[in-house]
Amino acid sequence: MKLGADLTPIAKKYIEQSDVVFSCVSSGIVELWLEGLNSNFVSLQPLYKEGKSRLKTYKEMVDTILSSVSTGKNVCAAFYGHPGVFAWVAHKAIANAKQAGYFAKMIPGLSAEDYLYADLSIDPGRFGCQHYEASQLLLRKKEIDNSSFLIIWQIGVVGDKSLKKFKTGSKYREVFVKLLSNLYTLEHEIILYETAVLPIEETRVEKISISELIDAEVSLKTTIVIPPIKESLENINYQEQLKKVEQLANL
Repeated sequence: MKLGADLTPIAKKYIEQSDVVFSCVSSGIVELWLEGLNSNFVSLQPLYKEGKSRLKTYKEMVDTILSSVSTGKNVCAAFYGHPGVFAWVAHKAIANAKQAGYFAKMIPGLSAEDYLYADLSIDPGRFGCQHYEASQLLLRKKEIDNSSFLIIWQIGVVGDKSLKKFKTGSKYREVFVKLLSNLYTLEHEIILYETAVLPIEETRVEKISISELIDAEVSLKTTIVIPPIKESLENINYQEQLKKVEQLANL
């Protein structure tokens, strides 16, 4: 996530030793840094266009990566954070390469989720965590447990079914708040979280109420963290079953 700081030794090795390195990071500074590791660097960022479906762009990225693979080159595709988290291109490129008979694998990295736990002092094992992409949560029926943390990704484009927008407005978030109001009070405190990527940036940890989300300033990288609003109920049935198991074990 952070420029240079989170790169694992093995990931750096692949970047440095590949015949060509593709990347679609959004920061020009990060691109310059990658080019410093490998001069055969190609940015995929120009494939993005305003009003163009992101899915079309992603497919073009996969085709570009695979076309280089088909020439016999050792190819590395570098992504920020974890390449398997909210990165359709990485998964698709690897799947297509393997299907075509090429060797391909993913090297894990630190994601925004990892930073979130550290920055907000959240232990996912204490209350449990549910993670959803904002539009997925809005458009598909999901069972939400409001006795655990609810982590909502990409609230900045919530409700965009066209995949052509880089931001949706307050009217979209108003619909989303209606969804949340079925599970929480409108006064329930939530956190707007954004991981710092560059050394000059600061981590955003802004506490607001759910009702204030409608007019809040959000972007593609804004994540919503909703703490539990109630305690989980004890599961008496299974507690009794465990007691019987323990009693038998002690005989």
